[in-house]
Amino acid sequence: MKLFRFIGKIFVTILLIPILAVLLTDFSPIYRFRTATPFEGPDIYNPYQDLDSTHCWKRALFHTHTRVKGPLPFNECKYWPMETWKALEKLGYDIVTFSNHNEITPHPFDPSLQVNVYEHGYSPLKFHKLVFGSERVIHFDPLLPLLASQKQFELDYLGANSDFIQINHPYRTIGTCKKHMEALSGYHLIELDTGKSTENEYWDWALSAGHYSFGLANDDLHKPDRSYHIGVRCNFLCTPSGHYQDLKKTLLSGCFYAMRVPDYGHGDWAVKYKKNKRLPFIQNIGLLSDTIFLQLSVVADSIRVTGQNHQTLAMVKNSDSLRYVFQPADHYVRLTAFFPEGEVIYTNPFARYNAAISTSPFNNAPQQVNWPLTVLYNLLVICGLCLTFRIYYHIMFKQCKCFRKQ
Repeated sequence: MKLFRFIGKIFVTILLIPILAVLLTDFSPIYRFRTATPFEGPDIYNPYQDLDSTHCWKRALFHTHTRVKGPLPFNECKYWPMETWKALEKLGYDIVTFSNHNEITPHPFDPSLQVNVYEHGYSPLKFHKLVFGSERVIHFDPLLPLLASQKQFELDYLGANSDFIQINHPYRTIGTCKKHMEALSGYHLIELDTGKSTENEYWDWALSAGHYSFGLANDDLHKPDRSYHIGVRCNFLCTPSGHYQDLKKTLLSGCFYAMRVPDYGHGDWAVKYKKNKRLPFIQNIGLLSDTIFLQLSVVADSIRVTGQNHQTLAMVKNSDSLRYVFQPADHYVRLTAFFPEGEVIYTNPFARYNAAISTSPFNNAPQQVNWPLTVLYNLLVICGLCLTFRIYYHIMFKQCKCFRKQ
């Protein structure tokens, strides 16, 4: 009988402790989100207005995992930062930041190139963020952020303690839906591609709702020794250096493009190294009056113009260039170039705004808190905690006393 009670205690603990952990991290404001409003205004924001050919292009990866130090390190990679850097350097990378989970990783050989960035998030739903420019790691994270308000609270809290934020791998985040992307704000970057699709619909959901952001593509690298994990997504920045202040300026102005790269050679590293030195690239891109122009280094199979609600506005085939006149009905426009061997280039969006009242289409105004719903929601969380504690106490202590009396 004692053995059964002991096993029962273990089972109850295993069952209720995660519930308590979820409830303890569930406290959140409930927001009255802004109404989705497309970009409007007489002016067109050009993310490539600072394009300077003397600084173009530097290949960069921002979402990189390595082995970390510590008595109980959370190691998702068996390679140290220096080993990972050398593997990426062979593929032609100029800039690498190390974004380990909930840890700021020192640069392996040059402190002047240090970028304080980490991947935030413990949630099994994988609502993860890259946090740039923070002096310390913020550990608070709702374990089950099912509500858009919980996600917004995270973005606001992290944003108050950092320079800027990227939403990571929306395709692999459980619960990422159109409604949430139309609501969330407070981030400047969003991670594209992640290997599942070249469509990036979630980016268009947010852009169509008036939430402007730039797109980065990253390996989310854990296994640099496997050819299909490394060098398959990257970014090309027009920046004078890899120092943080230069990176910050470029990432916040949008003068870069993201790229999907095939796993050339499929394990033949000699082929992979050779092909990565000859990637197609953007020779010129910009805005002349109301006309967007793009010039590529080689002929693409197709160049697609995508706009409001993920609609294809125009397409050219078998061309190394494109010119598109921004129509009065267009709210934003982004370009995607598809190449014969599977390479894909994603540009940042050109969008309408009013230069007389803002410097960009970013809307940094905070979301409004719905205080009655906030009080009600958090009271429900407290009730859930009390009920869980009561059940735990009753099973673990009251029942045991009853058994002892018998």
